[in-house]
Amino acid sequence: MTQTSPNPVSPETVYDNLNQLEQVDVVKSAFYRQQAQELLADLRVSLRWRQAIADRLIHANHLLEMNTVGKDDSY
Repeated sequence: MTQTSPNPVSPETVYDNLNQLEQVDVVKSAFYRQQAQELLADLRVSLRWRQAIADRLIHANHLLEMNTVGKDDSY
């Protein structure tokens, strides 16, 4: 099993980056989402930060879903 490296990005930065998903390009948005996922898996990050980041990521994913899937599209 491979040991994960310490997360070089602070929880504050990841949290703030998730607020910018609509303002950045698709590649940067995907990168920010990946950072959030990695941080959520890091048990060294406090539960409070992981919950806040998870909540913001869920909200961002919901917005993406609403903007991507039209009323007449099946999901």
